[in-house]
Amino acid sequence: MNEVVVTRFPPSPTGYLHIGGARTALFNWLYAKHLGGKFILRIEDTDQARSTEESVRAILDAMEWLDLGWDEGPFFQTQRFDTYREYLRKLLESGHAYYCECSAEELDERRRAAMAAGLKPKYDGRCRDRGLGPGPDRVVRFRCPEIGSTMLNDMVKGPISFENAELDDLVLERSDGVPTYNFAVVVDDITMNITHVIRGDDHVNNTPRQILLYEALGATLPHFAHVPMILGQDRARMSKRHGATSVMAYKEMGYLPEALVNYLVRLGWSHGDQEIFSRQELIQHFSLEHVGKAPSIFNPDKLDWLNAHYIKERSPESLVPPLETFLSQKGLPPRLPDYLAKAVKTLQPRSRTLKEMAESMEFYLVDEPPMDPNAARKFLVPAIRDPLERLIRAIDELEDFDEKRLEAIFHQLVEELGIKLGKIAQPVRVALTGSTVSPGLFEVIDVLGKETALRRLRKALEWMNGQ
Repeated sequence: MNEVVVTRFPPSPTGYLHIGGARTALFNWLYAKHLGGKFILRIEDTDQARSTEESVRAILDAMEWLDLGWDEGPFFQTQRFDTYREYLRKLLESGHAYYCECSAEELDERRRAAMAAGLKPKYDGRCRDRGLGPGPDRVVRFRCPEIGSTMLNDMVKGPISFENAELDDLVLERSDGVPTYNFAVVVDDITMNITHVIRGDDHVNNTPRQILLYEALGATLPHFAHVPMILGQDRARMSKRHGATSVMAYKEMGYLPEALVNYLVRLGWSHGDQEIFSRQELIQHFSLEHVGKAPSIFNPDKLDWLNAHYIKERSPESLVPPLETFLSQKGLPPRLPDYLAKAVKTLQPRSRTLKEMAESMEFYLVDEPPMDPNAARKFLVPAIRDPLERLIRAIDELEDFDEKRLEAIFHQLVEELGIKLGKIAQPVRVALTGSTVSPGLFEVIDVLGKETALRRLRKALEWMNGQ
């Protein structure tokens, strides 16, 4: 019988969900979905001094925004202390763990002495065979093998060997009774039946210790896959100077979740030359065999390109709810969803983010758009007064108001006057939008509606008459 694949994502709630963490979550989610398995969410909150409810909520919000639903959880490590104590007792009873009473000051002094002697500054095993029992200020340590090596058969990096003599007798439980990271992770993964541990390669050095703990507990090893880090364009580890590192910051900048998911999955994974994937295609094609070994470079321009693609592909109606947040932030007046959807449709081909779209939409929503004085001086000139008056009359007489009829009016007018369309189109654009840049002119007039378009054209005529 084939094993059921179970993956997990275990963030620490000490801050927001980082871009690198989101990619790890995505790889775990996709691997489980691809193989019909389960994806578990676990909150590793044993660092109680730094863990906050606010961070838990921020992580859950980011997971939900990315649509990375979990099959079980979220489980919290702080609610599992009884389970850790049970496994700690097993290690103590089997002789794989022991109590240590060395103080922090003593340990620091011995580390300094070891370094001065050119030795590795690891725990020297002082309490290994003293047979100590529990007591104040005592920790529990793992009795690491002193000879031999530990092998990691990594699904991404291949085989890696670690000399046991280089490893430490790591602390399993601190003197306050709180389990340490490496111990809690192993117990969690055993009890949650995790079959595949997919994580960043900054965890590689933790893995031999964890493998030894699995073996000491007589548990089946999961498959390990360590994926390369995400780097900035200067090849330094991704940080705020390379761009936003928080997932939700991208939501706040106007990116769509499907664009960010598509972008993150391509940071380190490929399927031929394909760049754009639907959610179903990602599930269908994802495999660890095609995760690269080299670090991935975060390229904001590529993300902008993908986001622009997804904005174009979305229905205008579906973009209205997330766009309204940005319109509200700009202090723009609310409009009915149908009107907004019509305006969105004209801006989709030219918007890289929703924030950019909201900024471009101002002229659709205000009573009077701010006028670019340079554009007004250049295009709202006396020579355009007669064509503008004729256009106002023609639009005013229109009974059926749509793009096709508007276009016909413009073409008839330029034919009568013997001028090029641009000669009248650009002044009209400035009159209607306050700018020389906008969506197609006939689309703009159609969205604004007859009454608003005429009011703005007459206002421009007044401005010209006052010059």
